[in-house]
Amino acid sequence: QLQASGGGLVQAGGSLRLSCAVSGRSITNYRMGWFRQAPGKEREFVARINWSAGVTNYAASVKLRFTISGDNAKNAVYLQMNSLKPEDTAVYYCATQPLWRSSLQVTSVGYYDYWGQGTLVTVSS
Repeated sequence: QLQASGGGLVQAGGSLRLSCAVSGRSITNYRMGWFRQAPGKEREFVARINWSAGVTNYAASVKLRFTISGDNAKNAVYLQMNSLKPEDTAVYYCATQPLWRSSLQVTSVGYYDYWGQGTLVTVSS
C-alpha cells in the first residue's frame, strides 16, 4: 500500500514536503512517481525517480522547483516542493511503476499500477 501525506495550505512562494510511505513492497523494485489532479482536470505527471538508472524526471511546470527523492531504509519517497504557485493546487498522488514496463513511459498514468490515496495541496495567492 501507498500512503501519501504532508499536504496542506500554504501561501504562494512557500514550501511543502510530501511523503509517500510504501508497505508490502520495496521501493527499489519499482520506479516511483508523483502525479497531481486539480479540480476539473485530468491527473498529470509531476515527477519520477528511477533508482536503478539514477535518473529523475520532472514535468516542465515543476522543474527546478520540485525535487523527488527516496529513503530505502524507510521505504518512502518524498516530493520537496518549493516556490509554490496557486496553479500547483491539486491532490497529489504517489504511484509505483513496475520495472518490467518501459522506462520510456514516464508520464502516462496507465503505466503506473499502484496508487496512494492522495494528499491535498492548496496554494493561496
